[in-house]
Formats: sequence, structure tokens, C-alpha cells
Amino acid sequence: MSGVLDSTATASVNKTAQLFAGPFAILVSTLLSLRTRDEVTFSRSIALLSQAPNPQSMVSLPLEVLEDLMYPVAFFRVKARNLQKICQIILNESGGKVPSTWETLLALPGVGRKTAALVLGLGFGKPAICVDIHVHRISNRLGLVATNSPDETERALENQVPRGLWIELNEIMVRFGQQICTPQSPRCSLCPLSSACLKVGVVRTR
Repeated sequence: MSGVLDSTATASVNKTAQLFAGPFAILVSTLLSLRTRDEVTFSRSIALLSQAPNPQSMVSLPLEVLEDLMYPVAFFRVKARNLQKICQIILNESGGKVPSTWETLLALPGVGRKTAALVLGLGFGKPAICVDIHVHRISNRLGLVATNSPDETERALENQVPRGLWIELNEIMVRFGQQICTPQSPRCSLCPLSSACLKVGVVRTR
């Protein structure tokens, strides 16, 4: 589960961060977003963070209450247990603060590279590329990279994209992928990059 990030996660995480500032809100919202629709992620993030805005209060919530606040988020029971474990680790090992390095974030239960990248980028302002299905697909379609997995795409893009654009790259490509460079029949007639795009794997366009 930790390896799959919903393609619209950045939108819901950004909206949550406008109401609850800080890395903890980013971490919670991103964890909820895995395999979950954007509107569900946002509403459940607000409900959960309103009751438990920090690791201490999250640990104090009874597990059944935490599960109720998360429902109908995908895998809400697994995520509830992981979130309480994460908060306990943060309290015991990080002084109550969300860790700010790749190594410490990836050591947390249920946290994969995409979640860690969003926490580092949106939560701490550290350059990190969040590669979801849109970023992976579009990067390969354009010919920017030639990779087989999101992790490979992340490493390849780090060599192609200026560090100053790493944080915002995900949101830009997600919007582009939803509106123009769609998975099937992309709208190449509307795309400003069409003449330069290699259209790798594209069979039919609009």
C-alpha cells in the first residue's frame, strides 16, 4: 500500500495544509490519500486533524474512534494502526516532531517514497520530486525519461529537472495529465508541447 499514491493527492494535501499548517498535517493527509479519492481524503483529513492536530493527541485517541474518523478512506483500519505507530515513533524518537530526512521518513510504517517526497517538499520546503502515475506516464510519454517504475522515474527526473522545480512538478503534471495528457487518447491538438513530444506509447490522440 505504501507504494501507491493517488494521482490527485497533492491537491487534497495542499488544501489541508491551508487549514492545518505544518509537516504533521501533510503527513496525515498524504497517508490518508493512498488509494483514496481526493474529496474523501480532504474531508477525512479535516475531521481527523480537528480532533487530533498533533502526534500526542493522535496517540491518545482510541483506535476505534480513529477508525471512525478515517472511514471511508481506503484501508482505514490499516492506516489507523500505522498512524498511531507513526505518532508513537515521532514522540519517542523525534521529540514530537515529524522527521525531515528521507531515511527517517521511509522508516515509518506505511510511508513510501511518494509520501516522503510530499512531506519533505510541502512540509519542509526541501527539494523532492513526488512521482505518481501522472508524473511517471507523462515523463515517459514526452521522452524526458525512459523508465519502468516510478522510483526509476524519480531518479531520472532529478537529473533532468532543475532543483527549484522539484516540489511543484507533481502538481503541474497532475493537472496537465487530467486536462490534456490523459492516459487514453490525449488531447494533443491542445497541447503546447505536442511538436516536441515523442508520444511514446500513444496509439490514438484527439
